[in-house]
Formats: sequence, structure tokens, C-alpha cells
Amino acid sequence: MIAPILIVDDDRSIRDTLVDHLNELGYAATAAASAEEALSRVAAIQPRVILTDVRMPGIDGLTLLSTIVERQPAVKVLVMTAHEDMKTAIAAMKAGAVDYLVKPLDLGELELAIERCLDEEPLVAADDEAPASGFDVIGRDPKMIAIYKRIGAVSRTRAPVLIRGETGTGKELIARTIHNHSATATEPFVAINCAAVPETLLESEMFGHVRGAFTGATGDREGRFAQAGSGTLFLDEIGDVSLAFQAKLLRVLQEREYTPVGAARARRTDARIIAATHRPLEQMVTQGSFREDLYFRLRVVELELPPLRERRDDILPLAGFLLAKAASDIGREGARFSAAALRMLEAHDWPGNVRELENSIARGLALAPGAIVTDHDLALRATVGRNAPGEDRSLVTVERDHLERVLADCEWNKRRAAKQLGVSRPRLDRLIEKHSIVVTNRRAT
Repeated sequence: MIAPILIVDDDRSIRDTLVDHLNELGYAATAAASAEEALSRVAAIQPRVILTDVRMPGIDGLTLLSTIVERQPAVKVLVMTAHEDMKTAIAAMKAGAVDYLVKPLDLGELELAIERCLDEEPLVAADDEAPASGFDVIGRDPKMIAIYKRIGAVSRTRAPVLIRGETGTGKELIARTIHNHSATATEPFVAINCAAVPETLLESEMFGHVRGAFTGATGDREGRFAQAGSGTLFLDEIGDVSLAFQAKLLRVLQEREYTPVGAARARRTDARIIAATHRPLEQMVTQGSFREDLYFRLRVVELELPPLRERRDDILPLAGFLLAKAASDIGREGARFSAAALRMLEAHDWPGNVRELENSIARGLALAPGAIVTDHDLALRATVGRNAPGEDRSLVTVERDHLERVLADCEWNKRRAAKQLGVSRPRLDRLIEKHSIVVTNRRAT
């Protein structure tokens, strides 16, 4: 049976292009110019998939999504937008979208998303609307869009989450975002850096203790699990805890109960666990320094945060956000970067990731005599020890070399190369044009 597909977009050229393309692929595609028109026709069309824009006059795409999920949960909905941002992506996935696509659409990616829709069961929308995060994750790189979609999906569950990434990539911020979009967002979010607490105190810090449990325990003290209640407990640097404590933590995850130090009875916990680490846990499991059973208990859902150097298009938007925030904190609204400062920010390798960027901007703003933060105020140090003597390893050269290497590895198939690079097909074409790369292979499609 030919699968009916309904395209909803207020842009006629997009509607016509998508209808023609999908009909050529063998689908029965029709279009509606608004959400109101789509709702009036959906009973007659009986689409298996709806592809909708977000920003439209009248009823928007997210409202259409929620309505379809409520009225006809068997229909799969794909959301598309030219305004890729964290809130929209998370809201779409929470509301039950199968996927979130960014304009200009990669037709190959769209085809795969539709195939997935026709193979998967529908997702059910969350019943409770969580309050928005007070601090947005900034980034429009495809890798970050993928993170936003995972956040939207995992926010509807209570499953443990393991967040991976280099130091300074914003793992706690991602954990807070998951919590803030969950059904228990009004409950506490409690964070603890496991590496910062001495091993002798970690059990008491996590589970609490009773009076007289040890020298200096002059009264009962509740631990982080009790403080979190039915909210979220964020365990940062989980890879730094000892094997002995790992065993205790595993019991909590398995039995949902813990025993305060010196107590005779166990206590229940409803806290959701989100853990984070920059350490190679798989290697640690092999070496015997991290329990395999705990590893799998924590890694029910895994999020891998990309380092800042791998999403360079996000550097300047993120820098602008951080500068405005720092300027507001010290009453210097209106601060901005000089052109040379922007070039310096974009070219720097950021080994310390977002944390280094934030600290560098705060320092530069403090040193700037006026409203303009210059490259001299930032005074970023060049990356040391990466280049061979006399070797041209400028950012442009490195980017071109990497692009050519990936294209060659993919036999100059642009669709495969774009997927491996984590960019859209149109962006890959722009990069090829930017670096004047000559594509002569006939398979470069």
C-alpha cells in the first residue's frame, strides 16, 4: 500500500518541491498551506506521516503536533524548521515528534526519517509541561541539534543518563536541562562533584549519617540522595570514585534504597540519577577500575557532548551570548567584540571548551577600558606543540585537509561524507566551494 504523506508549510515553493520529490519516490504526498487546513483534511487524507513546519501564521507546527498526537496517535509527525534552537528541538521531541529536521532539508536525511516513521511505533507525548530552563544551551551545529533531540526524548522518562565529554563541555548544564524539561522539574536538582569529595567522606556526603556514626557526627545529617527527593541527583566525575563506593552506588540503582552511615535501617529513594565523566569508562572496565555492572546501569541513555573545536560555527554565537551575560552581571550592557577579537575567538582551538571560552570572555571584559573587547583584552595563548616546525597548520589548511580526507574515504560520495562529518549536504557543498576542492569522481552525489 502506498503511504500517504501530508506536507504542512506556508511556503508554497517548499510544499511543491517536497510533494514532487516524495511522489517521485513512490509515496502519495499532498500538501496543506496551514495547520488549520491540515487539521480539516487529515481525516480524508489519513496520512501515515505528517511533515510540518514550526513557524506558520495561525496555529503553529508544535500545536499541530500536539493535536495530532492527541487525536490520532498512530500518525507519525516530523518537524522541520529553519530556526534551529534548543527549546524548539526539545519541545518537538517531548511532544511526540519522531524527528526534528533543519532547513534547508537534506533530502537524503528526510528519506531516512520517513522510512523510520513507517517502521516505528508512535511516541506518546508527556502529560506534564515542564518549565523552561533558565539558562539555554547555545549551539546550532548538527551535533548539538542531535543532543537537543535526545534531551527531549529522555526528558519524558526517568531512565538513568550518562553524559560523556571533555572537561568544560557543559555536562552539568545538559543535566540541568534534562531535569528542567522533565515531569519532576519542580523537584530539587542536586549536584555533587565526586572527584572533589575525599573518599572517606563520600559515603556520608551521598547517603547522610546519624548522630554518633563517627567522631564529629554530633547530629543526624541528610545526604544528597535525601536532598534530591524525587528530583534529580547529578553525579559529576563518576569515573573518579573507588570500587568500594561503586558497589554501594550499584545497590542504590538496583534496589532504590540506601543506608545512612551508622543507621540500622535502609531508606528509599526516588531520585533520578544522571552521571557524567570525561574518563574512558570502557577502558577502565577492561582494566578493572570501574565495575561493568555499574557502567551498564548508568548508561541506559548516553549523551556524548562534542568539544567546542568540533563545532566552530557555534563559537561566535556562544561568545556573543556569554559576553552579554557577563556584561549584564557587572552592569556594562552594550559591550561588544572588535573584529580582531572575533577572528581570534573563531581561530582559537579551545582545549578547555565552553568553560575556557566563558572565563576568557569574563577576563577580557574586565580588562577592557571601554565597551569594546579587543583581541589584546582577550590575549588568548596560541595552542602549543601541535605543529611541526615550518608546517602550515592554519585552521583553513586543517579544515581543507580533513574535508579532502573524509571525501576520499567516502569515495567522493557527498551524501556519505556529509553524514560522517555531521553536516548537511548544502553545508558540505559550501565547504567544498570555500576550499576550492575539485570533485571529479562521478560518484560524488
